Order: sequence, then structure tokens, then C-alpha cells
Amino acid sequence: MTLYSCCLILLLFTWSTSAYGPNQRAQKKGDIILGGLFPIHFGVAAKDQDLKSRPESVECIRYNFRGFRWLQAMIFAIEEINSSPTLLPNMTLGYRIFDTCNTVSKALEATLSFVAQNKIDSLNLDEFCNCSEHIPSTIAVVGATGSGISTAVANLLGLFYIPQVSYASSSRLLSNKNQFKSFLRTIPNDEHQATAMADIIEYFRWNWVGTIAADDDYGRPGIEKFREEAEERDICIDFSELISQYSDEEEIQQVVEVIQNSTARVIVVFSSGPDLEPLIREIVRRNITGKIWLASEAWASSSLIAMPEFFRVIGSTIGFALKAGQIPGFREFLQKVHPKKSTNNGFAKEFWEETFNCYLPDGSKNSPASTSFHKGNEEGLGNGTAAFRPPCTGNENITSVETPYMDYTHLRISYNVYLAVYSIAHALQDIYTCTPGKGLFTNGSCADIKKVEAWQVLKHLRHLNFTNNMGEQVDFDEFGDLVGNYSIINWHLSPEDGSVVFEEVGHYNVYAKKGERLFINENKILWSGFSKEVPFSNCSRDCLPGTRKGIIEGEPTCCFECVDCPDGEYSDETDASACDKCPEDYWSNENHTSCIPKQIEFLSWTEPFGIALTLFAVLGIFLTSFVLGVFTKFRNTPIVKATNRELSYLLLFSLLCCFSSSLFFIGEPQNWTCRLRQPAFGISFVLCISCILVKTNRVLLVFEAKIPTSLHRKWWGLNLQFLLVFLCTFVQIVICVIWLYTAPPSSYRNHELEDEIIFITCHEGSLMALGFLIGYTCLLAAICFFFAFKSRKLPENFNEAKFITFSMLIFFIVWISFIPAYASTYGKFVSAVEVIAILAASFGLLACIFFNKVYIILFKPSRNTIEEVRCSTAAHAFKVAARATLRRSNVSRKRSNSLGGSTGSTPSSSISSKSNHEDPFPLPASAERQRQQQRGCKQKVSFGSGTVTLSLSFEEPQKNAMANRNVKRRNSLEAQNSDDSLMRHRALLPLQ
Repeated sequence: MTLYSCCLILLLFTWSTSAYGPNQRAQKKGDIILGGLFPIHFGVAAKDQDLKSRPESVECIRYNFRGFRWLQAMIFAIEEINSSPTLLPNMTLGYRIFDTCNTVSKALEATLSFVAQNKIDSLNLDEFCNCSEHIPSTIAVVGATGSGISTAVANLLGLFYIPQVSYASSSRLLSNKNQFKSFLRTIPNDEHQATAMADIIEYFRWNWVGTIAADDDYGRPGIEKFREEAEERDICIDFSELISQYSDEEEIQQVVEVIQNSTARVIVVFSSGPDLEPLIREIVRRNITGKIWLASEAWASSSLIAMPEFFRVIGSTIGFALKAGQIPGFREFLQKVHPKKSTNNGFAKEFWEETFNCYLPDGSKNSPASTSFHKGNEEGLGNGTAAFRPPCTGNENITSVETPYMDYTHLRISYNVYLAVYSIAHALQDIYTCTPGKGLFTNGSCADIKKVEAWQVLKHLRHLNFTNNMGEQVDFDEFGDLVGNYSIINWHLSPEDGSVVFEEVGHYNVYAKKGERLFINENKILWSGFSKEVPFSNCSRDCLPGTRKGIIEGEPTCCFECVDCPDGEYSDETDASACDKCPEDYWSNENHTSCIPKQIEFLSWTEPFGIALTLFAVLGIFLTSFVLGVFTKFRNTPIVKATNRELSYLLLFSLLCCFSSSLFFIGEPQNWTCRLRQPAFGISFVLCISCILVKTNRVLLVFEAKIPTSLHRKWWGLNLQFLLVFLCTFVQIVICVIWLYTAPPSSYRNHELEDEIIFITCHEGSLMALGFLIGYTCLLAAICFFFAFKSRKLPENFNEAKFITFSMLIFFIVWISFIPAYASTYGKFVSAVEVIAILAASFGLLACIFFNKVYIILFKPSRNTIEEVRCSTAAHAFKVAARATLRRSNVSRKRSNSLGGSTGSTPSSSISSKSNHEDPFPLPASAERQRQQQRGCKQKVSFGSGTVTLSLSFEEPQKNAMANRNVKRRNSLEAQNSDDSLMRHRALLPLQ
């Protein structure tokens, strides 16, 4: 088995060596050999292997000037290290560099040459294989370029733990150390690049994009990561296609059809230049313009794509580029290349021929007979289109020709190559300077630099930490990656020579916090090469502020309809996913673009309704004050005295309080006004009605008493009247105190009645307490109404009963109407209803009780005399006496008729009745005139069906005795009735 393995490895080594002749490698001997893999060509010629003969190695085509520059960067770094007195002194680095032709097969052919000798050395098969010449092992490999190629190479090198340091493979799959044990790289992985692409799309507010990826280990993982990032940002993907440089024409046509029919203007491409080139050529042929291309770093600066003839199609490209580095002396080194001088570089000859479009005679491959027509290369393959080239003189000037090889202004990949070589060199330096006992191996041992093996170099690379020539720390993380930043470039057309130039328009800092990583200078960006306006790439038009995105069933989330925000919600940004609710005290404006403070409503002093109520309240206060002033000025007149002026003063004061309490209901409710207004209203009305009740009841009791005594006067004295008023009012005060203590009213901002309005009202705390307050007031009013109704027959000066009754009716009507009105209104109208009720009730009491008296005092002073008051009082007394006399006369007549029907003479003193019937008791005219002269008045009292004229008269004695007896009997009866009336009159004197 061992012999079989030896023969197999030797066979592979021999085959790989024969496949790469002297002109197909760059090789230099040294103590330690480094391998290199570079894409000197973009691909291989398609060849049908029908296996009728032994298969031959395929031919590489389309020369890559940039790939040759990267190769030169490796050689320059090795020569610089070999000439360094401090880095690996007394040690010489050699190299073996092969062309991968940008294909996996060619890369594996080259990798086999690295592995073969290493495996032979590790198996120690010299005695079996009889190997006489020792070939140094390759302890590390720099390369490859594409992620798909590096994946294949890493799988093979990983079997032998040969470290591989890539300078351009950024696929995130290569960070898997379980699969790729020996892979490291000096380029950031695509994890951050995919995130940066999504950030750019989000920055320009695009949400409708297409994706294209190379069908390899670079494109597929990169675009997959982009999809994940896009989903997090609500970015929708219209189409997703895979491409390859080996795709047939039909596949390319299908992809182009998808791009042409798509409404997405932004296309994200994870691909290399060679894989993308066939697609771009077909798009240019169809002249599909107006697309924005978002390029990954693998093709963002590729000269295969960045060609002037393609610019009208891809002029809006925004791409990512690696951070450029500085390599001192590299420019001069590039200029020194020459086929005769670069003896170790087998690729120099072909480079010279491709640069100057000629052939070197000493070669057979590129002789006129064998030179084939090249279709082009990344930098514009060949300067001519003829199948045969003129011979080269060898004196051509490399600086006179513009090729990507001499474009050293932005050294990105070249610097990564340079850094990769120095990383290996510093790992070897760590081995060289290792102190026994402090090494990385078992028991702190160190590797022998003269017999160093690949796995030992890999161990030191994993623990590498050094400072590069730009002063930056270089150390690979646990995944073998270097974290780096990206530059963002925009393709411009140079006004000088019409070439495509890469203008740096921003950067992406992976070390910054999320949300602060991306920076773009929009002023530097040119869309389609000339426009400053950011293109539109959304499935639906932007929803303006005031609207939100509405989902359309069956469509991606990026395809939506714009729905107006509902009332109370707003959106102040474009393409809002949802409308935000306004704060509690705010409401959306008409356009729903912002929130404005809600309208505050309460019964204001400044609104017309509030002004009107205030004026009525002030008018009531003025009229009450006027009446109080009139009563005070005319306080000694009979009318004022007859109305119990002390109670009248208190009644007028309570009315002032009633009118004033209505003002507490106007204006913005505060906690203190809410707690004051209902008690003020309730106590004021109870005080008012208590005064009316005590006043009416006192007069009624005095007049209904048969003989007012000193006991009556004492019982109805002024102090007792005030005590009763106080007791009635005190009950209301107790109700208010309990209310304020248990459930005090407070100011309340009501948001529920109307959406756009905040009603500032008073929360009464307890409706039951309010009901008790109004109910007690109405109870007193009902009692007052009862006494007023009973007092309707009192003398006119004392008989306020009909006015009090009317005022109480007004009071009941007002407050009965108040209950449904209070329950059915809301907001400020609740206060307005109560103010109207207070004013109506107060005006009713004031007008009914006092306006008639004020009218008499001011406009009928003749009626405001003591005689008028006494006549009125006497009239009531006479009326009572008349009723008593009529009852007694009827009784006497019935008795006389029962004794025999005899009749007597008519007494001279009589009570006569004038009616529609015959007067039963005629009174002499002389006696009537005498009574009127004595009394100064004549009263007619109506009752029953007629009018009775009451009078007292004394006639001369009659001649006969019967007449004298009758006169004495009549005088005795009249004296008794008169005494009763006078006693009542005297009892009322305090009221007058």
C-alpha cells in the first residue's frame, strides 16, 4: 500500500510538472519555497474532449494584466524580504508561482505540484522511490483569487495542513475552520460586504431590487447573506439569477429577458468580472439602460466590465473596493519588467507580447504561425485585431503604453498580495527567533527553521501579530480573517480620455456602531454618468406623509397601496409602515402629517355664550343690589316694614349670592372652582328659600290666630326667625361638607366625548350628593309653595302669596327641566344648563317678590302710607267679622223663626250687603258717611256671589225701649268684632 501511494504521488507530480513547462511558471530557488496562484489568464479555451486520443491540457486564453501585476507584487515582496537585514537574515525565500487561468482545474493542477513533494517528504519514501535529488517543500501558498477556486485549493491543501493565504477570496464559507483548516486571508469576508450593500439600498430608500450571483462559492453565499440582510430591512427581491462565464447563450438570453422585463432598477451583483462579462455584453447589445448596478468588490473595479463602450449601460455602478495600500518602490519594480531580464519569471515573455501586440521570435507559442486571435481580456486584450503580430524589438518602453498593469494609483489586491507574503515571512521570523521553552509546540518547544514544515508555519500564522509598513496591526482572528473597511466607488467617465474612472464617494467602517458605519457623499455621485437625481427603484410609489403602506394580497410586502391615516393618527415620514397615534392631548391635523393640540373647550368668558350668561348674571347682581338699595333708602316706609325688612335684606343678600354663584360655572374649571360652585349654588338657594319660607309662614300664623297674644309675638320674634333660617341652611351646609370630604369634585379633562376636542369639565365626585343638594332645595321650595298657597287670602300689602306661588312654580319648572337637560348635554353645555337654571330661578324669585314693591315705592308713593296699610289690614279684619256676623245672624233668624216667627225692628247699626239680590241688612247712608269720615276709608270685600260693604255707625237713641235694647245688642256685637280686628291690627304693628 505504501509503495502504491508513493507511485501515485510521483505520477501526479510528474504529470503536473509536465503540464507546466518552463514558460508557464515563475520559479526561483531558495531555502524556503512559497507557492503562488494567480489568474494570468481569464479562462481556458473550450475544447471538446471526445477521448479518442490522450487528453491534453486545455489552453489558457484572454490575458489578465492585473493578474500579472499581482504576481509581480509577490515577487517584489519576496525580493524585498530577501534583501532585508532584519527579517529572516541568512535565509532565502524562493517561490513557485503558477497560472490558475481563473479555473478550478488549472488551480488544482498547480496545487498538486505543491502537495506532491511535501507528501513525499512526510512519508520518507526515499528507500522505495530511490529519489536522488531533494526538491524543497512548499511551506505556504499565496492565493488564489476567486472564492470558488480557493475553496477547491483549500480542500486539497488542508489535507496536508499547508497554509494558504488568499489575497482576494472573500466568500464567508471559507471562514469555516472545520472544513478549511489551513485557510487564511488578507481580505475581509463577504459577511460585511453583503451588509454594506443592504445598508446602501436602505440609505437611498430603495426596496425593489434584483440580484445576480456567480454560480460558485463566491456568488451564492454572498447573495444569500444579502437576502438575509434585505429581509431584515423590508427590501424585496424581484428576481434572483445565477450566471457563469461558461453559461451558454440561451441561459444568458433568459437572464437578460428577466432583467429587461423587471420593474426593479437596482441590480445587486455578487460575481467576478469574467463571470459577469458575457451578461454585460448581451445587455449592451440590447441597449438596456436605466439600471443601477451595485457591485461587489470582485468586479467593482474590473477592467473587463469598466470599459467605455459599456458605460452607457453600467454608468450608474456603485461598488465596493478594498482599502488601498502603499508599497514603496513597487512602481519602479513594475517598470523594470523585461523578458530578457526577468529570467525567473516565465510569464514575462507573454506579458511583453500582449502589452506591445508583438511576438518574440525565440518562442514558438506566440510565433506568427501559431498566434491565435484573442477575443479580448480584462484590460482590453491585445492592441490589434490581426491574427499575426509583428516581431518585438525588445526596446519597447513599458511606460508608453496604458494598461492596467501600470495602474498603481489604487493598490488594493496588489497590497493584499504584498501583505500575505509578509504575513508568512513574519511567521517564519517567529520560528527563527523562537526561544526554547517559550515556543508554541509541546513543552514550549520550537520548530527548526532549517527543517520547518508546513503545519508548523500554519501554527505560527494562527498566532501572528505584527505591524505592517503602514503602521497597522495585522493579526488573523479565530476564523483566519482580517477585518477591514471598504471604500465606496462610483463609475465616472473621464473627460480627458473617455476612460472609466473610479471616484471614491464614501466608505464603510465595519468597526463603527450599527447605523454609523456607512458614509456617502451624495454630491460626488453621478447617476448614469451625468445626473444628480437619485433614481427610483421601488415596487410602489412612496406613500406621502399622512398615509401608511397597506398590504396588497398576493404581492410582496414592498408592493403596497397608500392608505390614509385614520383620525387621531399621523405619519410624518415617507413610506411609513404604520401610523402613529397622537398623544392623549393631541389630534391629527387635516393632512394627518402631524399632531396638533386638541381644541380645549369649556364655558369660556370670551365666547359669546359665556359673555351673554355673564351679562345676565351681572344684570341680576345689579338689579338685586338696586332693590336692596331701594329697600335700604325707604326702610322706614310702611311697605318695607310690612315685608319684614330684616328678612328681606337677608333674602336680597341670598339672591346676590345666587347670581354670583353662577359665575363660578364660567371659565376654565379648576379644582377649587369645581369644589366651590355647587356648594355655593346650593347654600345660596337654600338661604333664599328659607327666608321666604319663614317670612310667609310667620304672616300666615299671625293672621290665622284668633287673638294674637304676646306669646305669638315672642314666638315669632326676629331672633327666632333668623334661627329657623340658619337651621334650614345648616342642613345644606352639612350635606356640602360631607360631599366635599367623601368625594370632592375636581377638574376633569374629558377625551371621550369628541375625538378632536378636550372638554374641561368638573367631575362632581358623587351624583348622589348632587342629588341630595338639589333635592333638599326643592323640598324647601315645595314647603314654601304650600304656605304661600295658604296665604293667598291675606291682605294685599301682606299677601305676597300669589307672587311667591308663581316664583315657586317658576323654580319647579326650571329645576324639573334642568334634570333631563343636565343628563342629555355634555361638555361645556352642562355648565351652561346649570347657569341658565340658576339665573332663571334667581330672576323669578327677584321679580315676583320684589319688583311689585319697588314699583309701588318708586312710582306709586300714595299707596306707601300708613293709612293704606291699615285700611288693608282692617279690610281683612272686617271680612272676618262679616263672615262671623252673617253666621250669627243666620243662627238668630233660625231661632226667631222657631219661637213664633215674630219680627223686630231693625237696629240702626247694621251690616249691609249689596248684591244682585235684595240686601238683607240695609245700612243708613248717614251712618255709612260717618264711618268713612271716622276711618278715612271705605272697603269693599268680595266673597261669595256679591260684595259686602263693612262699616261701623252710631245713631241717636230710639224713642221706644225695644229700639234701645236693639242698639245695645248691636253695639255690643260690633264692639266685640271691632276689638278682634283691632287686636289683629295691633299684632301686626311690628310687621309695619
